Amino acid sequence: MIKFRALWYYLTRYMDGLLLAGILLLMLTGLIVLYSATGANLSRVSTQATNMLVALVIMWLVANIPLQQIMRIALPMYLFGICLLIGVALFGEIQNGARRWLDIGITRIQPSELMKLAVPLMMAWYFDKYEITLRLRDYLGATLLLLFPVLLILRQPDLGTALLIAASGFYVLFLAGLSWRVIAGLAIAGAASVPLFWSFMQDYQRQRVMTLFDPSQDALGAGYHTIQSNIAIGSGGMVGKGWLNGTQTQLDFLPERSTDFIFAVFSEEFGLIGNVLLLTLYLIVIARCVIITANASTQFTRLIAGSITLTFATYIFVNMGMVSGILPVVGVPLPLLSYGGTSMVSMLLGFGILMSIQTHPKLVKT
Repeated sequence: MIKFRALWYYLTRYMDGLLLAGILLLMLTGLIVLYSATGANLSRVSTQATNMLVALVIMWLVANIPLQQIMRIALPMYLFGICLLIGVALFGEIQNGARRWLDIGITRIQPSELMKLAVPLMMAWYFDKYEITLRLRDYLGATLLLLFPVLLILRQPDLGTALLIAASGFYVLFLAGLSWRVIAGLAIAGAASVPLFWSFMQDYQRQRVMTLFDPSQDALGAGYHTIQSNIAIGSGGMVGKGWLNGTQTQLDFLPERSTDFIFAVFSEEFGLIGNVLLLTLYLIVIARCVIITANASTQFTRLIAGSITLTFATYIFVNMGMVSGILPVVGVPLPLLSYGGTSMVSMLLGFGILMSIQTHPKLVKT
């Protein structure tokens, strides 16, 4: 019994209990919904369970790393990610008209997923380095660190991931004290550049935006995803049709139901009540992340914790908005529920950093 307690203490001493419980409950929910979404395909579910186990081990390893060590890997991680993105541009595999994946022999990786964490880490390190003498030029330097990988990802093309990475970098800029006047100026400039941005978009991206306003104009093409997901969500009603009983799912009407549109599967089978419970669980995780951010003791930890928290919330909002038809379809998974290994690992890497921030306060300079 004493040895078991010692082992348990060793395994959990750098883990945040409440955050871990929320993550595990969301993962369990994801496996339950995935079983239904894949037509009771145990092989797919077991693969996802393996992905989750690997991601949890990585999260535990990162949570045990002191913050000084995490700061030291920020620059190498960013440069490594940039090299991988350049590798994708030169040697990446083309799939469905996009070059996003890099074959490294034993598996394929999507380097843009790594940049979702590498970019805010690098920017937080940069601002921590110049914390005492922050000037406008420092914000411009940080913006360049953000724009370079975003432009490489836009070139793939992968608009959804590029926008999410841009958002994670903007959160760092905002938390670092970027002036509201500058933010307002950027917003005005962004609105004014919409026609220019529209001209650079791919045809399928423009079609997704137009479909947002009227999915029926291409009901069997670009609007099909939105129409079918809306039917699934609406047919769930208050209490849902029950697990494994969703008609849109089981009759194969709902596309991408194990990945980007898994929320529609959940909504159809568990209804409005299930959605409220799921949102409550997400809010508990977000609230715990906010508390960890508020307790962060240095510029670096505050910026990276805040960016990870806000990015996680953005993922949830964008995916649910996309599935419910209030945002364009941009290919964003629902955190901890959607099928996928790379996104799961990148998400839990971020949570590992949050746990390290929470459990290593005495190792950080104040």
